[in-house]
Amino acid sequence: MSLRIATFNAENLMARFDFSGWKREGRRDRSLTLREIETEAQFRALEQARVVSHEDDARQMTALAIADCRADIICLQEVEDLATLEAFERNYLLPMTGLDYPQKEWRQGNDGRGIDVAIMAREKTADGEEIEIRSVKSHAGRTMADLEVLTPRLIELGFEKDTRLFRRDCLEVNLKVGGKHFTVFVAHFKSMGGPRGGLTGRDFTMPVRQAEAAGVKRIIEDRFGAERAADMRWMVCGDLNDYAARLAITGDKAAGHSFDWIAEETHGSAPLLDDGFAINLVDRRAQDDRWTLFYANGKSASARLPQERPTRHLVQLDYLLASPRLAKGNAKAVPDIIRNGQPYRTVFPPDQEVERYPRTGWDRPKASDHCPVVVSLDMV
Repeated sequence: MSLRIATFNAENLMARFDFSGWKREGRRDRSLTLREIETEAQFRALEQARVVSHEDDARQMTALAIADCRADIICLQEVEDLATLEAFERNYLLPMTGLDYPQKEWRQGNDGRGIDVAIMAREKTADGEEIEIRSVKSHAGRTMADLEVLTPRLIELGFEKDTRLFRRDCLEVNLKVGGKHFTVFVAHFKSMGGPRGGLTGRDFTMPVRQAEAAGVKRIIEDRFGAERAADMRWMVCGDLNDYAARLAITGDKAAGHSFDWIAEETHGSAPLLDDGFAINLVDRRAQDDRWTLFYANGKSASARLPQERPTRHLVQLDYLLASPRLAKGNAKAVPDIIRNGQPYRTVFPPDQEVERYPRTGWDRPKASDHCPVVVSLDMV
Protein backbone atom coordinates (compact mmCIF):
# COMPACT_ATOMS: atom_id res chain seq x y z
CA MET A 1 0.00 0.00 0.00
CA SER A 2 1.49 3.30 -1.13
CA LEU A 3 0.52 6.78 0.04
CA ARG A 4 1.54 9.86 -1.91
CA ILE A 5 1.97 12.95 0.32
CA ALA A 6 2.98 16.49 -0.67
CA THR A 7 3.69 19.88 0.81
CA PHE A 8 3.15 23.17 -1.01
CA ASN A 9 3.35 26.83 -0.04
CA ALA A 10 0.63 28.14 -2.36
CA GLU A 11 1.71 31.78 -1.83
CA ASN A 12 -1.10 33.97 -0.54
CA LEU A 13 -4.15 31.83 -1.29
CA MET A 14 -6.39 34.59 0.00
CA ALA A 15 -9.89 35.92 -0.70
CA ARG A 16 -9.46 39.36 0.85
CA PHE A 17 -7.41 42.27 -0.38
CA ASP A 18 -4.36 43.64 1.43
CA PHE A 19 -4.56 47.44 1.54
CA SER A 20 -1.62 47.95 3.91
CA GLY A 21 0.41 49.39 1.03
CA TRP A 22 -1.50 52.67 1.36
CA LYS A 23 0.28 53.51 4.60
CA ARG A 24 3.37 51.34 4.14
CA GLU A 25 5.06 52.00 0.82
CA GLY A 26 7.27 48.97 1.29
CA ARG A 27 4.14 46.80 1.09
CA ARG A 28 2.85 48.52 -2.05
CA ASP A 29 2.98 46.49 -5.24
CA ARG A 30 5.65 47.72 -7.63
CA SER A 31 3.11 48.39 -10.39
CA LEU A 32 1.32 50.93 -8.17
CA THR A 33 4.54 52.80 -7.34
CA LEU A 34 4.46 54.13 -10.90
CA ARG A 35 1.11 55.84 -10.29
CA GLU A 36 0.34 59.09 -8.52
CA ILE A 37 -2.30 57.99 -6.07
CA GLU A 38 -3.94 60.85 -4.20
CA THR A 39 -6.51 59.17 -1.95
CA GLU A 40 -6.92 55.92 -0.08
CA ALA A 41 -10.12 55.23 -2.01
CA GLN A 42 -8.22 55.51 -5.26
CA PHE A 43 -5.49 53.22 -3.92
CA ARG A 44 -8.04 50.60 -2.86
CA ALA A 45 -9.71 50.62 -6.26
CA LEU A 46 -6.38 50.22 -8.07
CA GLU A 47 -5.20 47.48 -5.71
CA GLN A 48 -8.40 45.51 -6.22
CA ALA A 49 -8.09 45.81 -10.00
CA ARG A 50 -4.44 44.76 -9.89
CA VAL A 51 -5.09 41.65 -7.79
CA VAL A 52 -8.09 40.50 -9.82
CA SER A 53 -6.21 40.96 -13.11
CA HIS A 54 -3.35 38.71 -11.93
CA GLU A 55 -5.24 36.18 -9.84
CA ASP A 56 -6.84 33.98 -12.48
CA ASP A 57 -3.63 33.01 -14.28
CA ALA A 58 -1.78 32.47 -11.00
CA ARG A 59 -4.45 30.20 -9.54
CA GLN A 60 -4.67 28.17 -12.72
CA MET A 61 -0.96 27.47 -12.32
CA THR A 62 -1.39 26.69 -8.62
CA ALA A 63 -4.01 24.11 -9.58
CA LEU A 64 -1.75 22.60 -12.24
CA ALA A 65 1.12 22.30 -9.74
CA ILE A 66 -1.14 20.52 -7.25
CA ALA A 67 -2.42 18.21 -10.00
CA ASP A 68 1.14 17.34 -11.03
CA CYS A 69 1.84 16.18 -7.47
CA ARG A 70 -0.74 13.40 -7.87
CA ALA A 71 -0.91 13.45 -4.08
CA ASP A 72 -3.36 11.60 -1.87
CA ILE A 73 -2.64 14.08 0.92
CA ILE A 74 -1.36 17.61 0.43
CA CYS A 75 -0.17 19.93 3.21
CA LEU A 76 -0.62 23.59 2.36
CA GLN A 77 0.81 26.84 3.65
CA GLU A 78 -0.44 30.42 3.17
CA VAL A 79 -4.16 29.61 3.08
CA GLU A 80 -6.51 32.30 4.38
CA ASP A 81 -9.38 30.09 5.51
CA LEU A 82 -11.41 27.01 4.69
CA ALA A 83 -13.91 28.93 2.53
CA THR A 84 -11.08 30.21 0.32
CA LEU A 85 -9.63 26.71 -0.01
CA GLU A 86 -13.03 25.29 -0.96
CA ALA A 87 -13.59 28.06 -3.51
CA PHE A 88 -10.18 27.37 -5.05
CA GLU A 89 -10.97 23.67 -5.33
CA ARG A 90 -14.46 24.26 -6.70
CA ASN A 91 -13.46 26.85 -9.31
CA TYR A 92 -9.93 25.84 -10.27
CA LEU A 93 -8.68 22.46 -9.12
CA LEU A 94 -11.78 20.37 -9.83
CA PRO A 95 -12.89 21.81 -13.21
CA MET A 96 -9.33 22.10 -14.54
CA THR A 97 -7.86 18.80 -13.41
CA GLY A 98 -10.73 16.63 -12.19
CA LEU A 99 -9.13 16.39 -8.76
CA ASP A 100 -10.98 16.97 -5.54
CA TYR A 101 -10.01 16.56 -1.92
CA PRO A 102 -13.20 15.99 0.10
CA GLN A 103 -11.37 16.05 3.44
CA LYS A 104 -10.04 19.50 4.29
CA GLU A 105 -8.86 20.88 7.61
CA TRP A 106 -7.74 24.39 8.52
CA ARG A 107 -7.32 26.22 11.80
CA GLN A 108 -6.75 29.89 12.58
CA GLY A 109 -3.08 30.46 13.40
CA ASN A 110 -1.01 33.33 14.72
CA ASP A 111 0.09 35.04 11.52
CA GLY A 112 -0.77 38.74 11.36
CA ARG A 113 -1.49 38.54 7.63
CA GLY A 114 -3.85 35.60 8.13
CA ILE A 115 -1.82 33.07 6.14
CA ASP A 116 -2.41 29.74 7.83
CA VAL A 117 -1.63 26.07 7.27
CA ALA A 118 -4.13 23.50 6.02
CA ILE A 119 -4.36 19.91 4.82
CA MET A 120 -6.40 18.22 2.10
CA ALA A 121 -6.92 14.49 1.63
CA ARG A 122 -8.58 12.23 -0.91
CA GLU A 123 -11.06 9.63 0.30
CA LYS A 124 -8.85 6.80 -0.98
CA THR A 125 -5.29 6.35 -2.16
CA ALA A 126 -4.52 5.52 -5.78
CA ASP A 127 -4.29 1.90 -4.57
CA GLY A 128 -7.84 2.08 -3.24
CA GLU A 129 -6.98 2.19 0.45
CA GLU A 130 -9.22 4.35 2.62
CA ILE A 131 -7.88 7.63 4.00
CA GLU A 132 -9.58 8.95 7.11
CA ILE A 133 -8.74 12.11 9.03
CA ARG A 134 -9.49 11.04 12.60
CA SER A 135 -8.64 14.21 14.53
CA VAL A 136 -6.97 17.59 14.15
CA LYS A 137 -5.21 19.60 16.85
CA SER A 138 -3.88 23.13 16.57
CA HIS A 139 -0.80 24.06 18.60
CA ALA A 140 -1.07 27.78 17.81
CA GLY A 141 -1.71 28.57 21.46
CA ARG A 142 1.40 26.82 22.78
CA THR A 143 3.87 29.16 24.48
CA MET A 144 7.64 29.20 24.68
CA ALA A 145 7.51 28.30 28.37
CA ASP A 146 4.95 25.58 27.74
CA LEU A 147 7.25 23.84 25.26
CA GLU A 148 10.43 24.77 27.16
CA VAL A 149 12.20 26.48 24.26
CA LEU A 150 12.82 29.96 25.65
CA THR A 151 16.56 30.70 25.35
CA PRO A 152 18.68 33.66 26.52
CA ARG A 153 18.94 34.82 22.90
CA LEU A 154 15.16 34.82 22.51
CA ILE A 155 14.84 36.82 25.72
CA GLU A 156 17.32 39.34 24.27
CA LEU A 157 15.06 39.59 21.23
CA GLY A 158 12.09 40.45 23.43
CA PHE A 159 10.34 37.12 23.74
CA GLU A 160 8.77 36.16 27.06
CA LYS A 161 7.53 32.99 28.72
CA ASP A 162 3.96 33.50 27.60
CA THR A 163 4.89 34.37 23.99
CA ARG A 164 3.21 32.05 21.54
CA LEU A 165 5.90 29.92 19.93
CA PHE A 166 4.61 29.31 16.42
CA ARG A 167 4.51 32.27 14.07
CA ARG A 168 1.69 30.41 12.28
CA ASP A 169 0.90 26.99 13.71
CA CYS A 170 1.93 23.39 14.03
CA LEU A 171 -1.20 21.53 12.93
CA GLU A 172 -1.30 17.94 14.22
CA VAL A 173 -3.41 15.72 11.95
CA ASN A 174 -4.09 12.13 12.98
CA LEU A 175 -5.12 9.83 10.15
CA LYS A 176 -5.75 6.21 9.34
CA VAL A 177 -4.53 5.06 5.93
CA GLY A 178 -5.57 1.57 4.96
CA GLY A 179 -6.36 0.99 8.61
CA LYS A 180 -2.89 2.07 9.77
CA HIS A 181 -2.29 5.07 12.04
CA PHE A 182 -0.32 7.96 10.57
CA THR A 183 0.25 11.46 11.99
CA VAL A 184 1.20 14.55 10.00
CA PHE A 185 2.48 17.78 11.54
CA VAL A 186 1.92 20.68 9.12
CA ALA A 187 4.19 23.65 9.84
CA HIS A 188 5.19 27.04 8.46
CA PHE A 189 8.08 28.55 10.39
CA LYS A 190 9.09 32.18 10.88
CA SER A 191 10.24 33.91 7.69
CA MET A 192 13.77 35.29 7.41
CA GLY A 193 12.89 38.92 6.77
CA GLY A 194 15.36 41.69 6.04
CA PRO A 195 18.62 42.60 7.80
CA ARG A 196 18.33 43.83 11.38
CA GLY A 197 20.60 44.42 14.34
CA GLY A 198 23.74 44.22 12.23
CA LEU A 199 22.82 40.71 11.06
CA THR A 200 21.35 39.23 7.92
CA GLY A 201 17.63 38.54 8.11
CA ARG A 202 18.34 34.82 8.20
CA ASP A 203 20.76 35.05 11.12
CA PHE A 204 18.60 37.49 13.07
CA THR A 205 15.47 35.31 12.92
CA MET A 206 17.13 31.89 13.10
CA PRO A 207 16.70 31.54 16.90
CA VAL A 208 12.94 31.74 16.39
CA ARG A 209 12.91 28.99 13.75
CA GLN A 210 15.16 26.81 15.87
CA ALA A 211 12.77 27.28 18.78
CA GLU A 212 9.85 26.33 16.54
CA ALA A 213 11.71 23.21 15.40
CA ALA A 214 12.49 22.30 19.00
CA GLY A 215 8.82 22.88 19.83
CA VAL A 216 7.66 20.51 17.09
CA LYS A 217 10.10 17.91 18.35
CA ARG A 218 8.72 18.30 21.87
CA ILE A 219 5.13 17.94 20.57
CA ILE A 220 6.09 14.72 18.77
CA GLU A 221 7.82 13.33 21.85
CA ASP A 222 4.84 14.22 24.02
CA ARG A 223 2.50 12.60 21.51
CA PHE A 224 4.35 9.30 21.17
CA GLY A 225 6.85 9.26 24.02
CA ALA A 226 10.49 10.23 23.64
CA GLU A 227 11.63 6.60 23.57
CA ARG A 228 8.97 5.47 21.09
CA ALA A 229 8.86 8.37 18.63
CA ALA A 230 11.41 6.84 16.23
CA ASP A 231 9.25 3.72 15.86
CA MET A 232 6.02 5.50 14.96
CA ARG A 233 4.56 6.63 11.64
CA TRP A 234 4.73 10.44 11.42
CA MET A 235 5.95 13.23 9.20
CA VAL A 236 6.65 16.95 9.54
CA CYS A 237 5.62 18.68 6.31
CA GLY A 238 5.81 22.33 5.40
CA ASP A 239 7.71 25.50 4.66
CA LEU A 240 10.37 25.61 7.37
CA ASN A 241 11.88 28.81 5.93
CA ASP A 242 15.55 27.93 6.27
CA TYR A 243 18.18 25.88 4.50
CA ALA A 244 21.08 23.62 5.42
CA ALA A 245 22.89 24.47 2.17
CA ARG A 246 22.51 26.75 -0.80
CA LEU A 247 23.36 26.57 -4.45
CA ALA A 248 24.98 29.95 -5.02
CA ILE A 249 24.58 31.39 -8.52
CA THR A 250 27.09 33.64 -10.26
CA GLY A 251 27.43 34.84 -13.83
CA ASP A 252 24.71 35.87 -16.24
CA LYS A 253 22.76 34.68 -19.26
CA ALA A 254 25.31 35.98 -21.76
CA ALA A 255 28.45 34.61 -20.10
CA GLY A 256 26.80 31.59 -18.55
CA HIS A 257 25.95 30.75 -14.96
CA SER A 258 28.00 28.93 -12.34
CA PHE A 259 26.52 27.02 -9.41
CA ASP A 260 28.41 26.41 -6.17
CA TRP A 261 27.03 24.19 -3.43
CA ILE A 262 27.71 25.77 -0.01
CA ALA A 263 26.88 24.06 3.28
CA GLU A 264 25.71 26.24 6.17
CA GLU A 265 27.08 25.92 9.70
CA THR A 266 23.59 25.63 11.13
CA HIS A 267 19.99 26.17 10.10
CA GLY A 268 16.54 26.67 11.54
CA SER A 269 15.41 23.05 11.36
CA ALA A 270 18.50 21.62 13.04
CA PRO A 271 16.72 20.59 16.29
CA LEU A 272 14.44 18.29 14.29
CA LEU A 273 17.23 16.69 12.27
CA ASP A 274 20.02 16.46 14.83
CA ASP A 275 20.81 12.93 16.01
CA GLY A 276 18.53 11.49 13.33
CA PHE A 277 15.31 12.41 15.12
CA ALA A 278 13.70 13.03 11.71
CA ILE A 279 14.97 12.31 8.21
CA ASN A 280 14.94 14.91 5.44
CA LEU A 281 13.82 12.81 2.48
CA VAL A 282 14.84 15.49 -0.02
CA ASP A 283 18.47 14.80 0.96
CA ARG A 284 18.13 11.67 -1.17
CA ARG A 285 18.26 13.84 -4.27
CA ALA A 286 21.52 15.10 -5.79
CA GLN A 287 22.96 18.10 -3.94
CA ASP A 288 22.29 20.52 -6.78
CA ASP A 289 18.75 19.20 -7.25
CA ARG A 290 17.20 19.73 -3.81
CA TRP A 291 16.06 23.31 -4.22
CA THR A 292 12.46 24.42 -3.85
CA LEU A 293 12.90 28.21 -4.08
CA PHE A 294 14.93 30.68 -6.11
CA TYR A 295 16.09 33.72 -4.13
CA ALA A 296 17.43 36.93 -5.64
CA ASN A 297 17.63 39.96 -3.38
CA GLY A 298 18.74 42.54 -5.97
CA LYS A 299 20.63 45.46 -4.50
CA SER A 300 20.84 45.55 -0.76
CA ALA A 301 19.07 48.29 1.14
CA SER A 302 21.82 48.15 3.72
CA ALA A 303 25.40 48.99 2.78
CA ARG A 304 26.38 47.97 6.30
CA LEU A 305 25.85 44.32 5.41
CA PRO A 306 28.13 43.28 2.55
CA GLN A 307 26.85 39.71 2.86
CA GLU A 308 23.43 41.04 1.87
CA ARG A 309 24.61 42.64 -1.35
CA PRO A 310 23.15 41.33 -4.63
CA THR A 311 23.00 37.58 -4.36
CA ARG A 312 21.14 34.72 -5.97
CA HIS A 313 20.79 31.19 -4.79
CA LEU A 314 18.62 28.09 -4.95
CA VAL A 315 17.61 26.61 -1.60
CA GLN A 316 15.38 24.01 -0.03
CA LEU A 317 12.80 25.69 2.20
CA ASP A 318 10.07 23.05 1.81
CA TYR A 319 10.44 19.79 3.69
CA LEU A 320 9.10 16.28 4.02
CA LEU A 321 10.65 15.05 7.27
CA ALA A 322 9.91 11.40 8.00
CA SER A 323 10.16 9.44 11.22
CA PRO A 324 13.08 6.98 11.28
CA ARG A 325 10.59 4.12 10.96
CA LEU A 326 9.04 5.51 7.77
CA ALA A 327 12.41 6.53 6.33
CA LYS A 328 13.96 3.11 6.93
CA GLY A 329 10.92 1.29 5.59
CA ASN A 330 11.02 3.42 2.44
CA ALA A 331 14.75 3.45 1.85
CA LYS A 332 14.40 3.89 -1.91
CA ALA A 333 11.70 6.57 -1.82
CA VAL A 334 12.97 9.80 -3.42
CA PRO A 335 10.73 12.90 -3.45
CA ASP A 336 9.72 14.68 -6.63
CA ILE A 337 9.95 18.48 -6.82
CA ILE A 338 7.43 20.12 -9.17
CA ARG A 339 9.13 23.14 -10.75
CA ASN A 340 6.88 23.77 -13.76
CA GLY A 341 5.17 26.67 -11.98
CA GLN A 342 8.37 28.63 -11.45
CA PRO A 343 8.65 31.99 -13.27
CA TYR A 344 11.15 32.39 -16.07
CA ARG A 345 13.45 34.53 -13.92
CA THR A 346 14.36 31.39 -11.94
CA VAL A 347 17.86 30.28 -12.92
CA PHE A 348 17.90 26.52 -13.43
CA PRO A 349 21.09 24.46 -13.17
CA PRO A 350 22.16 22.54 -16.28
CA ASP A 351 19.80 19.74 -17.36
CA GLN A 352 17.12 20.75 -14.85
CA GLU A 353 15.00 23.02 -17.05
CA VAL A 354 11.33 22.08 -17.25
CA GLU A 355 8.42 23.07 -19.45
CA ARG A 356 6.58 25.93 -17.75
CA TYR A 357 2.82 26.12 -17.49
CA PRO A 358 1.05 28.20 -20.17
CA ARG A 359 1.09 31.97 -19.58
CA THR A 360 3.88 31.81 -17.01
CA GLY A 361 5.61 35.19 -16.76
CA TRP A 362 9.15 36.40 -16.16
CA ASP A 363 8.35 37.13 -12.52
CA ARG A 364 4.58 36.63 -12.48
CA PRO A 365 2.13 35.08 -12.97
CA LYS A 366 3.43 31.87 -11.47
CA ALA A 367 2.10 28.92 -9.48
CA SER A 368 3.99 30.10 -6.38
CA ASP A 369 7.44 31.26 -5.38
CA HIS A 370 7.83 27.79 -3.82
CA CYS A 371 7.84 24.39 -5.51
CA PRO A 372 5.62 21.54 -4.29
CA VAL A 373 7.47 18.51 -2.93
CA VAL A 374 5.86 15.06 -3.03
CA VAL A 375 6.85 11.49 -2.18
CA SER A 376 5.28 8.04 -2.30
CA LEU A 377 5.62 6.02 0.89
CA ASP A 378 4.50 2.61 2.09
CA MET A 379 2.83 2.65 5.49
CA VAL A 380 5.30 0.15 6.95
